[in-house]
Amino acid sequence: MNASKVLKNPYEYTVVRWFAVATVIWGCVGMSLGVLIAAQLIWPELNFNIPWLTYSRLRPTHTNTVIFSFATSGLIATSFYIVQRTCQTRLFALPLARFVFVGWQLIALSILITLPLGYTSSKEYAELEWPIDVFLLIVWVAYAIVFFGTIAKRKVEHIYVANWFLGAFIITVGVLHVVNSLALPVHAMKSYSIYGGAVDAMVQWWYGHNAVGFLLTAGFLGLMYYFVPKQAQRPVYSYRLSIIHFWALISLYIWAGPHHLHYTALPDWTQSLGMVMSLILFVPSWGGMINGIMTLSGAWHKLRFDPILRFLVVSLSFYGMSTFEGPMMAIKTVNALSHYTDWTIGHVHSGALGWVAMITIGSLYHMIPVVLNRQSMYSQSLIHVHFWLMTIGIILYIVAMWISGMTQGMMWRSVHDDGTLMYSFVESLQASYPFYFMRFIGGLFVVSGMGVMAYNLYRTLRLNEPAVVSEVARVKTYARESL
Repeated sequence: MNASKVLKNPYEYTVVRWFAVATVIWGCVGMSLGVLIAAQLIWPELNFNIPWLTYSRLRPTHTNTVIFSFATSGLIATSFYIVQRTCQTRLFALPLARFVFVGWQLIALSILITLPLGYTSSKEYAELEWPIDVFLLIVWVAYAIVFFGTIAKRKVEHIYVANWFLGAFIITVGVLHVVNSLALPVHAMKSYSIYGGAVDAMVQWWYGHNAVGFLLTAGFLGLMYYFVPKQAQRPVYSYRLSIIHFWALISLYIWAGPHHLHYTALPDWTQSLGMVMSLILFVPSWGGMINGIMTLSGAWHKLRFDPILRFLVVSLSFYGMSTFEGPMMAIKTVNALSHYTDWTIGHVHSGALGWVAMITIGSLYHMIPVVLNRQSMYSQSLIHVHFWLMTIGIILYIVAMWISGMTQGMMWRSVHDDGTLMYSFVESLQASYPFYFMRFIGGLFVVSGMGVMAYNLYRTLRLNEPAVVSEVARVKTYARESL
């Protein structure tokens, strides 16, 4: 290509590139851990009698690695990319952005080290001990300074709605982390929560559900409002609806946490409040999903040849499904059947894999060629392969868990005429084994897809294409190579 066509990049993509590569690596690690613990539920001997390989230690390692190392690295990467391009300015305080990258990778490594060793606060999604929590807060504040500093020095008056969602995610997750992690240290790697009893449970699930609501929902909706229109080359279906979606979501989500604590020591009115707010939450959730899908109006034909757009649109379908299923499961009578069963696991992974992972992967496939100054990923065919591996794996996984969970719930509720249980717990476990194997196979599909992505990224990094190429040219390349 003519050297005169090589343009100086107006944005700072170094940290974005680092985070993008880290996201793919942590995705492979976290999902591989998930497959291992899924296998351990079928073949318990796979812990090899080593304490730090037991299910009880690897399960929180898996969840923390996927949520914080993979998903949050992806959010930071894409948010640094989105905020620059929508504000038409370079990142604020680049050295601080580099600190955010290094600090977050240290936190990710601490997850892999401390949790298998048994250092845990025992709080769901908040297992890290207090020294790591303090460092995490420092890194998070630095992240907020970079993001909002970039918005403050923007060259356009308007703040695009994707940045509203990303900003809400950054602020709320910081507050959630501080409040839930308040603890009394005993020594360097042990502390006890300052809360007790039902209050501790309430604070934990106020944190736990809103980590889902703001980190795993609001943050990724920011990705949806940027990458779906960019990849489809269509404007957002309704910008007014996107603003309504934002305010409704952040106003309602914060109240839904008590639905995790039905039939516990929590006051009944609090449980009912969580149920009602969860049901109302269905409306803005589906409003956002419809807004994203309708953005493809006039561009549906692109799904025939564009695998990146498929990732983004299918992720919205899973988002719609999981945000219908969640309010339904919050209804007390339904929750009586579903709670403590594998149905909950299926619901979590329809959101975590179907929504979070797929939209992250689609966004990365769109973004990586841009930040690497490549015309496209190394192979569009491999993106197609990844899409189908991911889709098949997720469907196998969640269908297996739905059937297993409903089977468990029905068996646990079955009683004889005299009121005694009809089935023992061991019998319900035996009934679940075929579905555990089905879940394991689904997990293998998902991890295989991540391996394909890692290989595609590696080969893309090896390409020698220094010229800056427009997004239009990239989409034309997808079409040409896929036909």
